[in-house]
Amino acid sequence: MTRASAQRPRPTPRRAIWCATLSVLLLPGCGRYSEFTLPRLGGGPNLTYRWDPQPQPVLARGGTWDSHDVLNPAVVQVVSGSGSRPSLYNFYSGFDGRAWRTGLATSDDGVTWRKQGLVLAPDPRTWEGSHWATNGAALFDGRQFWYWYQAGPSETPHLGLARSRDGRTWIKQAGPVLDPGPRGSWDERGVADPYVIGIGPWLYLFYLGQDRAREQRLGVARSRDGIKWEKLRSNPILELGTSGTFDENGLGEPAVWSARGFYWMLYTGRDVRENRRLGLARSTDGVHWQKQASVFSGSEAWDSEVICDPTVLATDSEVRVWFGGGNVPHPAENINGQIGFAVLHPVNATLAK
Repeated sequence: MTRASAQRPRPTPRRAIWCATLSVLLLPGCGRYSEFTLPRLGGGPNLTYRWDPQPQPVLARGGTWDSHDVLNPAVVQVVSGSGSRPSLYNFYSGFDGRAWRTGLATSDDGVTWRKQGLVLAPDPRTWEGSHWATNGAALFDGRQFWYWYQAGPSETPHLGLARSRDGRTWIKQAGPVLDPGPRGSWDERGVADPYVIGIGPWLYLFYLGQDRAREQRLGVARSRDGIKWEKLRSNPILELGTSGTFDENGLGEPAVWSARGFYWMLYTGRDVRENRRLGLARSTDGVHWQKQASVFSGSEAWDSEVICDPTVLATDSEVRVWFGGGNVPHPAENINGQIGFAVLHPVNATLAK
């Protein structure tokens, strides 16, 4: 259920010819919009999670292409052979003050990381433009890496896809695989912050959508091949918080897993001062979500104003979380961003109060 445990995407069945017209493509079941849920889970005891962060960042800025910010980790676990110790690959975002790009770091324990260099950059000759190819979601299917990433105009981002055998050399899909919605929709002005999990034959993509009022909320889409996606017609699945809450000004960067009878989601919430914290929500079907009381904040000087961009590797006993942090309140960049590490421990919700 985490990014590392998704099954290899399977081909999508051929659609009927009558789905080729734009008017029909907008109808449910023709490959662009439909109603669906994730496989239903049974729920469980009244649990929540306790946030246990490591004090110091585990991946710092400091190169040329990642000199200003190091954020948006996307961590996957790779086992190279029988009896081999799993390796962790982290496809993270770096900002040099002009453009965002994706780099690779590797680790044996998730705490000590070795930077491997820049692996993905925007191509201004294509739909990507020159601002970013970053903020991605990664999966490993046993043969190759899949990386869904944000690119295109900064005002109206789209989602692209690249694939790699070794995590270093990538082949990009020719065009975007997820576009903003039609005029008047909740994601009319951009789609961003992908997070992908695999369940059976389906891939589910949780993402940020932005409307014409620049409100940012969360939605979901599904696909059989990772290229052709159908959005949930009843999106968004998570709304802004009420006045005075930590997430009243915007939502983003979801990370989803399943454990103990629920789907769980960590997500970034922005308040009116552009401080960012992580909220927690849970669901039994992946579509109808209930926000939990837990809100996780940065407690050190380096992440005092922002924690964001979670990525997880989860079991029933614990959830390992890598996240971005910074000490400048800003919704996007130049926050002195670095990457931290925490563990979520399940606890009884009553005792946690």
